[in-house]
Amino acid sequence: MEKALDPSGFFGSRIALGVSGGIAAYKAAEILRGLQRAGCDVRVAMTKHACEFVQPLTFRALSGAYVVVDDYSPDNPDPIAHITFSQTVDLFVVAPATADIIAKFANGIADDFVSSTYLACASPILIAPAMNSVMWNHPATQRNLQTLRADGVIVLEPDEGEMACGTIGPGRLSDPERIVSRALEILRVSPSRAIQDLADEKVLITAGATREEIDPVRFISNRSSGRMGFALAQAARARGAEVTVVSGVTSVPPISGVQLIRAESAEQMRTAVMRGWPSASVFIGAAAVSDYTPAMRSAEKLKKSEGSMTIELRRAPDILSEVAQARSNGQLVIGFAAETNDVLANGRAKLERKKLDAIVANDVSQPGSGFDSENNAVTILTADREVDLPLMSKIDVAHKIVDEIVRLRDKQKQASRAGAATKR
Repeated sequence: MEKALDPSGFFGSRIALGVSGGIAAYKAAEILRGLQRAGCDVRVAMTKHACEFVQPLTFRALSGAYVVVDDYSPDNPDPIAHITFSQTVDLFVVAPATADIIAKFANGIADDFVSSTYLACASPILIAPAMNSVMWNHPATQRNLQTLRADGVIVLEPDEGEMACGTIGPGRLSDPERIVSRALEILRVSPSRAIQDLADEKVLITAGATREEIDPVRFISNRSSGRMGFALAQAARARGAEVTVVSGVTSVPPISGVQLIRAESAEQMRTAVMRGWPSASVFIGAAAVSDYTPAMRSAEKLKKSEGSMTIELRRAPDILSEVAQARSNGQLVIGFAAETNDVLANGRAKLERKKLDAIVANDVSQPGSGFDSENNAVTILTADREVDLPLMSKIDVAHKIVDEIVRLRDKQKQASRAGAATKR
């Protein structure tokens, strides 16, 4: 269920809009107007090729400000515009973002004003790609996008449909209204302008996969990348929480601004979590913790034989259940249920069995969602409702989960006030 955004909350927000050279450049004018209607102050920068599709005068007339194309231009009023332009804004939006500008961003090339602004930018960055379907699907483009996502850039994937070249497929610039809506959502939770609705919380998060050793070279594990756990850490930190991440094995880099504790096995993760839980107020179990671990670990590599090998397994620690049983003083416990069938029924059963405040159920068998994916489609289950989230980026999912944590905390506070009033 989408949360309505109050435009009045964005008056004075400063946005830099970068326009690169594609046929969709004319739609940037609609994006500019949409941001202005929400109360944002928008300044525009263009690549030289963008000027072949739309003239700077168009954006100057709409924004009321000088449009930077070349910071060495004699009429440029600011000789270090790529620094002041990028470091005095709350959000940098690039729409359309061509394959060329995406490649420059990903590889640190700063040979024009827009790419220089990207490197100098300290605010959140949102890009809305637009290009031919073959270019979009090319391994080089996808590799560059993966690099940008890992660097914290928010990518609003293009729509599918017919493009100017006649191709039908993914690559059309996302609808301007959707780009504006996503920009406003980022502003709402960005560190510089966020409603700090987790400012009083200490959030403990598990992320990634655990490894249960069989011998010095073999182990039992799973496909978790840690993306969801780190996205949750990023969202909670942006909204004011003090965040600690207990991380197993991950395929993505950790984020700055949070305390990171490494734990390889389920037992090591349990030890770290139970040590940190008494001083935390919210626990989010996003790690894929092994359910079983070898009963015996061989000190030497097990030799291959002609016959089969039998390994005895025992249950690994159930960290989520132990955390829920040990909670006190209003601590909230959020779990995850990665399922392949009967997703909601299994998720609801786990919520009730482990006495959790909420559980995030997702079907990991769905293509493009779940383990080692950039995106997720989940249902957040609580005692009183279900929140269905369609396929979206994991950082978007993370903020929706944080929204639910805020709601659960508000319910606790309301119940506490009601109880106090009854006693009086």
